[in-house]
Amino acid sequence: MTRTAQKTDVGARSSVALDDFYGLEPLYTAEERRLRDTMRAFVAAEILPHIGDWWQREHFPPHLPRALGELGLLGVSLPKAYGGQGASHTAYGLVCQALEYGDSGLRSFLSVQSSLVMYPLYKYASETLQKRWLPPLATGEAVGCFALTEPHGGSDPSRMKVTARRVGGEYVLSGHKRWSTNGLIADLAIVWAKEEGSDQVVGFAVETRSEGFEARGIPGRASLRASVSSEVFLHEVRVPAENKLAVEGLRGPLSCLNAARFGIAFGALGAGYACFDEARRYVAERELFGESLAHKQLVQAGLADMLAELTKGSLLAYHLGRLKEAGQDTPARVSLAKRDNVRAAQRVARTARDLLGGNGILTEHASIRHLLNLESVATYEGTDAVHTLVLGREITGHNAF
Repeated sequence: MTRTAQKTDVGARSSVALDDFYGLEPLYTAEERRLRDTMRAFVAAEILPHIGDWWQREHFPPHLPRALGELGLLGVSLPKAYGGQGASHTAYGLVCQALEYGDSGLRSFLSVQSSLVMYPLYKYASETLQKRWLPPLATGEAVGCFALTEPHGGSDPSRMKVTARRVGGEYVLSGHKRWSTNGLIADLAIVWAKEEGSDQVVGFAVETRSEGFEARGIPGRASLRASVSSEVFLHEVRVPAENKLAVEGLRGPLSCLNAARFGIAFGALGAGYACFDEARRYVAERELFGESLAHKQLVQAGLADMLAELTKGSLLAYHLGRLKEAGQDTPARVSLAKRDNVRAAQRVARTARDLLGGNGILTEHASIRHLLNLESVATYEGTDAVHTLVLGREITGHNAF
């Protein structure tokens, strides 16, 4: 899926791949390219022909977890001993980008499975839990969800109301979580709660078949319609004490979110490139006043702006990947990349929709679907405003939350 400029009736042609305008390709390792290209081929063959229909029907393809697992695309940056590929963080980002070229909702599944479920198990769970859950999560035989956000507000997890009460060798979890991707199809939930007595935020690996665990869908969404958005109700759910994760305080869930935000900084560009490609094809074929739209100055200006946004975002994502591999991916650096690359993708999607004219609002075209999906991507894993305040605190030293 190298996207060089196509020859139009004007005869113009770029010798440079437009999805790699500044030549990052030689800087990726062979393994990074292999994993990315594996996902690209899967998306082209298995996602793009169907995603419009799935999105319309609010349908998540049930075969997706195992299909991605068979290709070795879940938890790619985890060690091979734990079911991963032992690949670089950049490889994970490129896999996210390739999948989001198809759809942000489907990439959300991969982000949750890899960064919000497999990562905390690898980082904080007992060896028993790791051996029990990481292999089937890597193959897609098991699906995980992450339950942090609550109905009263998601940007301040310190006000969490879900409780964990110690009773003998168990904890009893009670409360209500919202916006838990994969909740309805999950076998395992990573649930965050306030521990009674200490008032500390603690995490648990909770089997969804446990008595009192209930998940419900969230209907009526105009965004991420091919994703499984869920509410989770914990009705006195008993969890073995050994299922408690070895981390206390907000650094536990925030470390998971930081891993997911990293993937989103790459992933959002995939949605942007999909819109860019669609807009280029459309303006080359659509005629107005006796010639294709590609001849028009304002159309070319829009395409140039789109290319600039995506090229800058790609350079930012690449460098963030290398910083992460060097252990220098500070939360503020990740916040900047997540915020600005999602903003860039949104601007590209809006421009693409505009270039498609009235047809741009039809869901037979991908740009409106990506535009609507990106409204959610801009909100979850930290809103645009939250990331702005993270950067403001980094600059001034003052917390303005």
